[in-house]
Amino acid sequence: MPIATVNPANGETIKTYEPMDEEELERRLQLAEATFRTYRTTSFAERAALLERAADLLDEDQADIGRVMTTEMGKPVKQARAEAAKCAKAMRWYAAHAEALLADEEPDPSDVTDSGASRAVVRYRPLGPVLAVMPWNFPLWQVVRFAASALMAGNVGLLKHASNVPQTALYLEDLFHRAGFPEGCFQTLLVGSGAIDDILRDERVKAATLTGSEPAGRAVASTAGEMIKKTVLELGGSDPFIVMPSADLDRAAQVAVTARVQNNGQSCIAAKRFIVHADVYDAFAERFVAGMRALTVGDPLEEDTEVGPLASEQGRDDLEELVDDARRGGARVLCGGERPDGPGWYYPPTVVADVTREMRIHREETFGPVATLYRARDLDEAVLIANDSLFGLSSNVWTRDEAEVDRFVRDLEAGGVFVNGMTASHPALPFGGVKRSGYGRELSGHGIREFCNITTVWHGA
Repeated sequence: MPIATVNPANGETIKTYEPMDEEELERRLQLAEATFRTYRTTSFAERAALLERAADLLDEDQADIGRVMTTEMGKPVKQARAEAAKCAKAMRWYAAHAEALLADEEPDPSDVTDSGASRAVVRYRPLGPVLAVMPWNFPLWQVVRFAASALMAGNVGLLKHASNVPQTALYLEDLFHRAGFPEGCFQTLLVGSGAIDDILRDERVKAATLTGSEPAGRAVASTAGEMIKKTVLELGGSDPFIVMPSADLDRAAQVAVTARVQNNGQSCIAAKRFIVHADVYDAFAERFVAGMRALTVGDPLEEDTEVGPLASEQGRDDLEELVDDARRGGARVLCGGERPDGPGWYYPPTVVADVTREMRIHREETFGPVATLYRARDLDEAVLIANDSLFGLSSNVWTRDEAEVDRFVRDLEAGGVFVNGMTASHPALPFGGVKRSGYGRELSGHGIREFCNITTVWHGA
């Protein structure tokens, strides 16, 4: 894939960039290593002041960077501005909380005296330059949720962003530079995916985080494992949205529509599989399909647009193939399901029912505004369907029965269970999954400690 901005609303190439050559890449790696030696010694207060300044600048830039994101990957412009605002909020959260999250920990002296210690301390120290391989779907948020915690911990960041969002990638480097971070604290590497392996093998790079596809995660994890380097992976998701008889059906159906089509349906944590108890299946399906049909699809730069184009032509082709395969297998398409005429990589909000385990759409992630509907006889079958996936990122359950809530929390194989609400990421809550959705956690105290050297300090008697 060339490093270029291609407007998904019309397919026009706006700007193309040449990848960095080996000499420039080497210069930047040297700079990252040198900067880390001094930046690691700065105080939390110094880092927090810089990050607060970055948040202020991002607020000022919200409208402009929102239009850039929309032009590069097609998200509705109101959602793009909201993404920028969310990033500023996360920066301020880490600026305020990082010092406490990474405070020294001291076990009770009586617990360590039998080792001959008078006291012991657990200290969190930064690792060094961390490579971040990031996707296009939330081109600001995916990066900031790594960068805010990494920079507050005293690490420095090297960003290899998706090749179709180069302007957003360069904006991020400029943002941290304008905020006053030392040169080399956060650098964007305009390189293709073929350069990732060599960068990760470089001894100056101490760890990596990746948000993206399962194949990309496998490749990074394989190299990092060979080099014995820490990784955090946030990969695909096929999140279940379970509706039980006691649920508020009107509210559940309303949220279900938003949960499926947020970011044009291109979100790892978007609800994708809607598993509905037989007693309320027909009532929910009627409301849900009506809501999907009512969405406004159009130019993502228009303020009233709710669903824009997919980010790439290949992405639309892949989604279309999944729907067509399901249709050939006997599934019913309750709305949508047909590529519209005209320019741009649009695909309509679509609901597919009567899905079976043999269909690709049951096994693979639908990265676009396509929902699958399942009928469950009871809670046990709902759990079985929900867990019948290679992914385990998050989940949504709608019920007013606390015993059912306890069962879902106990039995769902996912990194999150959202009860009577839509899955969302928040700075104070750990984010990540299990199974082929990856490992490790971002955000919260768990996220900031991922790229720290957890050091035991022992004092003799």
